[in-house]
Amino acid sequence: MKTFKMLSLAVVDGDQLVDYPLHDGLIINQENSQRSWVLEMLVEQKHEAIFREMKQNGKVYDVKVVISYPGNEPATFEVIIHAVKPIGGHASVLMKGTLKRARRKYAETLLSELLEDGLEGEELLERFETDMRERPVLRKDETKST
Repeated sequence: MKTFKMLSLAVVDGDQLVDYPLHDGLIINQENSQRSWVLEMLVEQKHEAIFREMKQNGKVYDVKVVISYPGNEPATFEVIIHAVKPIGGHASVLMKGTLKRARRKYAETLLSELLEDGLEGEELLERFETDMRERPVLRKDETKST
């Protein structure tokens, strides 16, 4: 097993990413034949009800996780919410799932989509820089999930 620091987590909700600021988080590659991962994070107590609801409906969620270094490209996982517990003024959320293998370079895909939208010059540069920081869901990702 390998353990990594989880720096951020966002849940994919349609064409949007819902970011949940972490107090702390870790991610474990179980290195087993199912290629399963365990994600555990501490979030603000106010988010506990949202994750409880997600757990109760039993759905599989796509989440984007930045691991180890802030500059790393987010990795997409398909997870279920396994447990939600209050811990010391925060909520502990335990997820289990798998890494989505169809991971391409975000920057190249974003640039391609911006060019398809007809952006150029300074407008292209500004939008590219903004979207690289904010990491919106790409159209190519939307079509795969529908």
